[in-house]
Amino acid sequence: MDRRKFLGTALAGPAAMALSGSIFPHATSPIAATKYGRVRGFVDQNINVFKGIRYGADTASRRFMSPVRPDNWTDVKDAKEYGASSPQQGRGNDKQSEDCLFLNVFTPSLRDGGKRPVMFYIHGGAYSGGSGSSRLYDGVNLCRRGDVVVVSVNHRLNAFGYLYLARFGREEFADSGNAGQLDLILALQWVKENIAEFGGDPNRVMVFGQSGGGAKIATMMAMPTAKGLFQRAATMSGQQVTACGTLNGTLRAKAVLDALKLTPENVQEIRTMPFQKIVEVLNTKDPVLPFGSVNFAPALDERNLLRHPFYPDAPSQSSNIPMIIGNTHDETRAFLGGDESNFKLTWEQLPEKLIPNMRVDIQPEVVIEKYRKLYPTLSPSDLLFKITTASRSWRGAIIEAEERAKSGFPAYAYQLDWVSPRDGGKFGAPHGADIQLVFDNIDKPGATAIGPEAHSMADAMSETFIQFARTGNPNNKKIPNWKPYTIAKRETMVFDVPANLANDPRGEERKLFEKVPYGQPGT
Repeated sequence: MDRRKFLGTALAGPAAMALSGSIFPHATSPIAATKYGRVRGFVDQNINVFKGIRYGADTASRRFMSPVRPDNWTDVKDAKEYGASSPQQGRGNDKQSEDCLFLNVFTPSLRDGGKRPVMFYIHGGAYSGGSGSSRLYDGVNLCRRGDVVVVSVNHRLNAFGYLYLARFGREEFADSGNAGQLDLILALQWVKENIAEFGGDPNRVMVFGQSGGGAKIATMMAMPTAKGLFQRAATMSGQQVTACGTLNGTLRAKAVLDALKLTPENVQEIRTMPFQKIVEVLNTKDPVLPFGSVNFAPALDERNLLRHPFYPDAPSQSSNIPMIIGNTHDETRAFLGGDESNFKLTWEQLPEKLIPNMRVDIQPEVVIEKYRKLYPTLSPSDLLFKITTASRSWRGAIIEAEERAKSGFPAYAYQLDWVSPRDGGKFGAPHGADIQLVFDNIDKPGATAIGPEAHSMADAMSETFIQFARTGNPNNKKIPNWKPYTIAKRETMVFDVPANLANDPRGEERKLFEKVPYGQPGT
């Protein structure tokens, strides 16, 4: 009888359950001891899974204030279901609550001193929506593939996390414009204090996030209280060049207060009214931008955020953190592709369609003329998606990559070009297409990657992110040699079949739009 079988016989029963996850790392109900109390998870394909672990106290009584650590508990809390999402619009039957400071941990083993790389994922949805409980963010496959620990997180969003009320004079509002960011920092502090229990290395944490998640990461790279909490960063179609100014933030706060029929005299009522009333007015028209509902973003509050994330340069506090900056080739097909008429545009219709969707002030006819010379075979609809991607979604990523290169600590830049054959390939490589590939979750409900090439794409991207989490260098056998981005060559890894390193892909498009001043949408 070998040692494992002997222990299995000798310790069977209640004693074995008490040690589950230690001697028996894949017990049916593994138990982990956090700083605040014990939690009981479950096993999925030999991976220990803990969902809905509390990392912060209920925020209801501290609405718009910085988060605080949870109270200790003495019993064993079940951690088998995702915690509530932040209140928001459009999430259907999802459980929502101001008591939303929960995270999820996926790990191969507990308490084994494994010092595994930690991959801390921040969900997208701009700063207004989303949740860490999407099936596409399930960490089991990453754990099995790379012997890593995966963490996903919920935090406060929209008005609850980013409504800048500080100019209304009450101390309770001082942190309101960055409360959601402070939640993420508290979650990372939880990781630093607890992740060794889950077999992870608190000094080898990679934050990665898509869309709004990437923007939140870019912002944290300039927040002093986030310093030292993560050692690698990867952003996927999410950038934050500038934060929201406090005056525009105040205009937005006033628009929300007006919608709630509140005045500066009774503004304190916003802290105690039912949260559903605030959710009801989140679609209030933005008073700064000419489009959309109130735009929420981190505030340059001179308290938690002392500078813009990537303006006028890359933040020096995080210059030594290895970074990946990525985007997809057809970002805006995800935003504009839901309107079938956008696939049937005429040349006459294209200029007016571009004006509200480029998000920069440039004569559309000049842009169209340039693009027709660059891509003479493309249709008006093709150019709509191509132009809006370059001017709206891609531009910030280029600026961040340039600033990192200028700082002497260049980032690794990538572009996802691979097109899933789903829907005949009409959506190209849209915003969000890289999530399922990085997580190797192409078989999950909601995934759009299909066909014989999908698995090789998932292999390449997931292996690349795992290697980056492990060493700070993304190079591995699944891709050609990936060199950091320099101003001279603008090296960019193009993820396709096969992957290839390209110098300044879409360079002429970049040059066209770089002559137009860039302002982060919403700031």
